[in-house]
Amino acid sequence: MRSLFVGTIMMAMGTGAMGQVDAAGKWADSVLAELTPDERIAQLMVVRSSSQDASGKPVLFQEKVEDLVKFYNVGAICAFQGTPLQHAAMFNRLQAVAKTPVMITVDAEWGLGMRFGGVQNLPYQLTLGALPDATLVYETGKIIAEQCRRMNIHVNYAPVVDINNNPANPVIGVRSFGEDKYKVALFGTRIMEGMQDASVMACAKHFPGHGDVSVDSHYDLPVINKTRAQLDSLELYPFRQIFSKGIGSVMVAHLYIPSIDSTVNQATSLSYKNVTGIMRQELGYQGLTFTDALEMKGVSKFYPGGEAAVQSLVAGNDMLCLPGDVPAAIDAINAAITSGRLTRQLVDDKCRRVLVEKYRWVANHCGPVETINLDADLNKAVPALRNAVARQALTVLQQQPNWKPLAAAMPKQPLTYLQIGGKPNNAMATLMATQLKARLVYMPLDATEATAQQVLAKLMQAKGHVVVGMHGLGRNPAGNFGMGGLARLMVANVASTKATKTLLLFGNPYALGSLELKGFDNLAVGYEDDAIFNQAGFDWLTGKLEAVGTLPVTVGDYTFGSGVVKKNF
Repeated sequence: MRSLFVGTIMMAMGTGAMGQVDAAGKWADSVLAELTPDERIAQLMVVRSSSQDASGKPVLFQEKVEDLVKFYNVGAICAFQGTPLQHAAMFNRLQAVAKTPVMITVDAEWGLGMRFGGVQNLPYQLTLGALPDATLVYETGKIIAEQCRRMNIHVNYAPVVDINNNPANPVIGVRSFGEDKYKVALFGTRIMEGMQDASVMACAKHFPGHGDVSVDSHYDLPVINKTRAQLDSLELYPFRQIFSKGIGSVMVAHLYIPSIDSTVNQATSLSYKNVTGIMRQELGYQGLTFTDALEMKGVSKFYPGGEAAVQSLVAGNDMLCLPGDVPAAIDAINAAITSGRLTRQLVDDKCRRVLVEKYRWVANHCGPVETINLDADLNKAVPALRNAVARQALTVLQQQPNWKPLAAAMPKQPLTYLQIGGKPNNAMATLMATQLKARLVYMPLDATEATAQQVLAKLMQAKGHVVVGMHGLGRNPAGNFGMGGLARLMVANVASTKATKTLLLFGNPYALGSLELKGFDNLAVGYEDDAIFNQAGFDWLTGKLEAVGTLPVTVGDYTFGSGVVKKNF
C-alpha cells in the first residue's frame, strides 16, 4: 500500500491543477479497492491521542491508538495534551505502522500552545478581533500552519466563525473574532487563507453557529430558539462567506435549533435537515465535514453507544470525531447498513472523499517528524507576532480630554499602581515601579475581607494618579471571570476617589461588564496578560504607543467598534 501511495504521488509531480485532481481520484480509487468494508468505515473516524489525569498531567494513549490504526485502519487522530516530542514520537510510530496514511488533526485555534506543553500561545481570536485590519490575522494563520507543518499535522480545527452575540456563552468567548458578522467573516477568511496557503487544511466551526448559547455542549445540548430568517441574517453569514472562499472543511455543532429540525433532542450535528439540507443543498458546500466530538454530552446523552456515529452519517457528515468505542461504532454502522438506514455505497463515497482530501493534504507530509530543535522551531515566530498584535489591539475606550502620558521619569504627582489579580509584582507592576517610581499595592482576585481593608486603607492615602491593572482573569464568564466580590468592590471604591484614575484590563473585555467603571478618567483594554501585552499597556501610558484597536464586542455602554482612535472597518 505504501509503495502504491508513493508511486502515485510521484506520477502526479509536475502536473497542473486538473492533473492533481485526476491523480487524487485515481489514488483514492486504488486505495479504496484495497480496503475491507470495516476499514472503509474506520477511515471516517477521528480518535483521541491523549487526555489528562485528575491532576492535569497529560496521559498519552500510544498503545491504544496504535492498535486502532493497525487493526482497524482508523483514518485520523486528534492531538490533545502532551509535549511536542511526545506527539512527534506518536505520529512517527503511527505513520510507520499505518496501512493508509493517517490524517493528523488538532484543535489549535491560537496555535499549538493551546494543546502542547512548552509551546507559547498565539493571540486569541477575540484579541485579533480588536485589530484595525486583517494583515496580522493572515500572518497568524500562516504561523499556526507553519507550526502544524513542523509537526506533520494536516488539519487544524480553526477558525471559529461563530459570532459573539451572547456574553454569557460558556464555551466561545475569546475563541470568536467578535460580534460583527462582517468582521468575523473577513477575519475568519483571512486566517483560513493563511493556514491553507501554508498547506494546512482549515476547518470553519461550529456550523450553523454556536455563539448565542448559555449552555456548554460538552455537558448538555444547548438550545437556540431563533427563526430561520434570524439565522440566515446573522449566524450563517460568516459560513457562507468562508465557504465561497474555498475552506477545506467545516465542523458541525451539537445544538438543538427547532427552526432547523424540531425532532426532540436532535443535535444539528446529527440532523439531515441541517447537514445535508442547509449546508450541502442550500449553501452548496461540498468540502469535508467533521462532527464535533461525539463523546460530548450534548450528543452522547441522547445517542449512546454507536448510535451517534450512525446518525452522523445519516445526517450527511464525513468524519466522525471522537466516536468513543471504535469497534462498537463500526458494528452499529454495519447494523444500520443491514437494516437499510445506511447503504454501503454511502460509506464508500464518504471514504473516497476522505481519501481524495488525504492525497491533497497528507500525501507529502506524513514522513517522520524531525525532533531536533522541535520546541525552538515551534516557538520562534510567536513572540514577534504577539508583540505586533498586542500593540495594534490595545483599545482605549475612555480618555480624559486633557490627558497626557505619564512621564518616563519620576512624575510630578504621586503615582500608585493597584495590581488586582495575577502574581504579585508581575511585568506591569515591575515596569510601573522601576520606570515610573510608582507605589505598588497588590490585591488578589479572591481577596479576604481583611486583605481588602488593608488595601483600601493604603488607597485612601493615595494622591495624584491611581492606575488600576486587572490581571489573572478567567477566559469565560463563570464566576465573573474569576473576580471575587471584594475585588470588584475595590474597583468601584477607586472609581469614587478624587485622584486621577486609569484602569487597564488585561483579559477578556467582557469582564468590563462586571465592573463599576463610572468615575474612571481613562480606560483601556489589553486583552491578554503576559509581559508582551503588559508592555504595550505601559507604552500607551507613557506615550510611546498610539492606541488603534477597537472593541470587538459590546460591553455595557461601550458598543462594538468603540475606541478613542477610530478606524473605519
